[in-house]
Amino acid sequence: MKKILNIVCVDDEKIVLDSLNSQLTRNFGKNFNYEFAESAKEALEIIEELHKADDEMIYVVISDWLMPGMKGDELLEEVRKKVDNVKTILLTGHIDSKVIHDIEKSNKGIKIIHKPWNEKDLVDLIKD
Repeated sequence: MKKILNIVCVDDEKIVLDSLNSQLTRNFGKNFNYEFAESAKEALEIIEELHKADDEMIYVVISDWLMPGMKGDELLEEVRKKVDNVKTILLTGHIDSKVIHDIEKSNKGIKIIHKPWNEKDLVDLIKD
């Protein structure tokens, strides 16, 4: 049975989610199913449902870093514990943050892209 590949996007700003939706659809069309969450809690619920389904596979999770409740790197670490072979991408507008620098230097498997991001760079990270 062929699995449905999912990209899950998480950001507390709807305009960012709308932009991701447009860019992902433009570049990948119907090759993926796209899910959008406005909080880490909502994202974890979506990921749990997708992870339970036999015909679903979580391919990429893209998350904002600074969100209420749970930071994006914490969310992505949680996802990596639950889901095998998932790509994780962190979006951030905090270029000089020591935390972001530490995440970049860690071996957690989280790729970072800075806001505002370049569409080609995001697509390349997903394909990589």
